Amino acid sequence: MHEAMGEGDEGGISVLVIGMMSIALLLIVGVIAATSIQLSRIQLLDAADAAALDAADSVAEESVYGGGVDDGVPLTSQGVAAAATEHLGGRQRPARITSWAVASGTGTPDGRTALVRVQGQAAIPVISRAIGAFGGSVTITVESSARSDLD
Repeated sequence: MHEAMGEGDEGGISVLVIGMMSIALLLIVGVIAATSIQLSRIQLLDAADAAALDAADSVAEESVYGGGVDDGVPLTSQGVAAAATEHLGGRQRPARITSWAVASGTGTPDGRTALVRVQGQAAIPVISRAIGAFGGSVTITVESSARSDLD
């Protein structure tokens, strides 16, 4: 009688173990991907911060020679974008960032603050090859601002 009850259960635990291992593997890969994307975002933000600081020092010469300097360095949107682009061009890209560029919206909203937007493509470890058909990377856009005030 006892053997008759157990005959249909053979291999049932294997299916459960495989299912649990699959779920655990998906969770691990998900955590790795999320961590990698966050680290890539931090690296892009670091580059945007440095580019904004560099752009905040890019003086609009026509404004300085024409009107002088009041309480801060006068900036133009073209000057900020050019300085940020030059800064990114001279900086080494992090390993997981496949490309980066100064994004639209970079400039100066008030003539004193340098606003820099950087957009980059971040490769995701482990799953980039698997999602190659969907692009294989994540687009990240960050924004940083800097102001060069004179005392």
